Amino acid sequence: MDINQLINENQCVFSALACIFLTVAYVASLYVWRTQHNRDHPSTIKRRFFGVSCVMIIAPFFTQLFLKEHSVQNVDIYVQLGLRLPGLISASVLPLLLTAILFLGPLTMQFLSGTWRIYLEPVYWWSSWQDLVWVRNHVMAPLSEEWVWRACMTPLLLQCLEPMTAVFVGPLLFGIAHLHHMHELMKGGWQFKDALMISTFQLMFTSIFGAYSAFLFLRTGHFVAPLIAHMFCNHMGFPNFSEVGKYPLLQRIIIICNFILGLTLWCYLLFPLTSPDIYDNRLYSVT
Repeated sequence: MDINQLINENQCVFSALACIFLTVAYVASLYVWRTQHNRDHPSTIKRRFFGVSCVMIIAPFFTQLFLKEHSVQNVDIYVQLGLRLPGLISASVLPLLLTAILFLGPLTMQFLSGTWRIYLEPVYWWSSWQDLVWVRNHVMAPLSEEWVWRACMTPLLLQCLEPMTAVFVGPLLFGIAHLHHMHELMKGGWQFKDALMISTFQLMFTSIFGAYSAFLFLRTGHFVAPLIAHMFCNHMGFPNFSEVGKYPLLQRIIIICNFILGLTLWCYLLFPLTSPDIYDNRLYSVT
């Protein structure tokens, strides 16, 4: 019995093991380098960039290896990874718009406080690209995480699970992968209890976001859709509700109304703005 026959006969098992391996490999790539510096030190960031880049390179080979033989023959591997031209412009714009609608409250706070003006300053963008922490949070982390968990793992999960089930199962691995931050928090002086609470919140938040990201990937069939949404969410961060109380009464009312309006519009537009027909997506679909 050759390796291909063995894989085809135990498809679900090998697909699950491949996803677990890629998850472990991604986290391990962050700690394979011995260093006394924290995660924000330039040398640590550069080494981790190299480590996750290696995982990004090997991940699609795992996907191709463990995909069913007929899947590889009938559909180009690049299409299954979400790398295709039809619908690319829509996938680059509409999911971002949808995500921005969800953040209508925080965006209103930026507008009222005037902080949005910083985006008009070329020096802001120039200095940001010189800042490795900014590049990590806004570019490398979304790029590597979406590539490994969405583009490379999702096709494997779909061999065993219904699309909607895969939307929620895959992100659990994504959320669990973020638990390594607990080690770094404790290394930075945090107490176990506090580090556990923060890490548990990160697990819940990243799992929920991962489900949304996987939903975008399956509905649009494009890698760029969850990537841009991820970059935007990382930039905005988790909404700081405590900041609302610092605004004058009228502005507070406007902000709270926009928080509610944003969530309502997002729920209403979630399926219409991610309709597979808009993106010429004939491979994946979540209903």
